Amino acid sequence: MVMTITSDNFQKEVLNSDKPVLLDFWAVWCGPCRMVAPTIDKLSESYAGRAVVGKINVDEESALAEQFKVMSIPTIYILKNGQVAERLIGARPYAELAAALEKHL
Repeated sequence: MVMTITSDNFQKEVLNSDKPVLLDFWAVWCGPCRMVAPTIDKLSESYAGRAVVGKINVDEESALAEQFKVMSIPTIYILKNGQVAERLIGARPYAELAAALEKHL
């Protein structure tokens, strides 16, 4: 299940995670974000127990979007041990996102 990440649970679910974390920065009004949403859901199912998959709504969590210097959405970050390991901008196919996540397992 895709986790909703907020400033309230960011420390616990992202920075303190013992698994790689894929973060999808998105917004309701963003067409490409809606296009990639099923891919993010599928990644969450495929990597359950091996990685954390979360979504951050940039309109509701502007401080996190600023912290990660998100300029366009969707922007997808992969973090490992609380550090940014990879950044992908724009809607990407499942295979590309899965391959990026695999590198950090």
